[in-house]
Amino acid sequence: MTSTYTVVPYESGAWPGAWPEPLRRTAPPEVLERWGAVDRSPHAPRLVVAPGGGGAALLTARPGTAYVKIVDAVGDVPAAVGAVLSYAYEQGLAQVKWEGWTAGPEDAAAAGFAPLRLPLTHGQEAEGPGAGYVRWLYEGGDGVAEPPPYYRQSTHFTCGAVTALAAQAHAGVEAVESLDREAELTLWRDATNFAACEPVGLGVAVRRRWPSSPVEVYLDTDGPVLLDHLSGDEREWRAVLQRASRAEAGRLGVPVEARRLSVAGIRDAVGRREHVLLLVSLATMQGFDVPHWVLCHGAVPGAVVVDDPWFTTAAGESWVDAHLLPVPDGSLDAMSLVGQERGGDFRGAVRIGGRGGAGVR
Repeated sequence: MTSTYTVVPYESGAWPGAWPEPLRRTAPPEVLERWGAVDRSPHAPRLVVAPGGGGAALLTARPGTAYVKIVDAVGDVPAAVGAVLSYAYEQGLAQVKWEGWTAGPEDAAAAGFAPLRLPLTHGQEAEGPGAGYVRWLYEGGDGVAEPPPYYRQSTHFTCGAVTALAAQAHAGVEAVESLDREAELTLWRDATNFAACEPVGLGVAVRRRWPSSPVEVYLDTDGPVLLDHLSGDEREWRAVLQRASRAEAGRLGVPVEARRLSVAGIRDAVGRREHVLLLVSLATMQGFDVPHWVLCHGAVPGAVVVDDPWFTTAAGESWVDAHLLPVPDGSLDAMSLVGQERGGDFRGAVRIGGRGGAGVR
């Protein structure tokens, strides 16, 4: 593939009033307005320009991941997308995504992109694109067959419940149409340690809701977790609840392994068509060290494929970023060390047993 292209850093604070002349000639005003409407700087925005300057694309990506996202391609769109693909291959990325603001299914298909499944919460996220597309870049692969449904958490604290529901919907254990806010909040209420869901409590809640699903918790500490920001009585009563969750796990037969689940172990699990709810820090991907649950459901060469129930619209993210998100093995390993900046240093995961027809190619 031809690798001739130019990369221009996108200066989101300066360019809305001073776009380069070639870009102003080719990009519709509404596209330039959208590009400048949010601060995309956390995701390293850049313009990739095709040879001769006839086409260009605005790219962004979460730090610590193995993809880039085309926000829009303008001018000679096939040339712009070809330049992006050359750039992505040279960067060794696993995937290119394309938001469907201006891209239609015909343009996407002509460039080798497949449509992404629309999120279940799309109606609540009117600011997001009405379509999205993906192209996997590793040789001979097309990513994850039959991806899970994407549902964005409706609160700042229900990520654990959403990942569990999405996993079970993907497995065919939970009806996809039942994944809604009532289900989200009901499962969170059963799993919460107020306000977060810690690993043992989440595993116990999964077993109670779906008694026939095999569940195993991995937590490499025997003390209370996710409480470093609290002190005194506020910390102690939550620690009591965590001890109660461990006792309940014993009564329900939920194994609690006092060790970490390695990235190799995650790959093995998803290879067996299982799901892993993984607790990670958002320090790398979002810039703040907040514990957060993601769903690991697939693997491609060099990366684990996750669905993240959260995305940050203020930084220009959409569901296209968070769905089918490839995270390099090393990055995922580092992210799974939670509480590092607050002295916590633990790893937690919940593995939910096998599913039927969905799998990784």
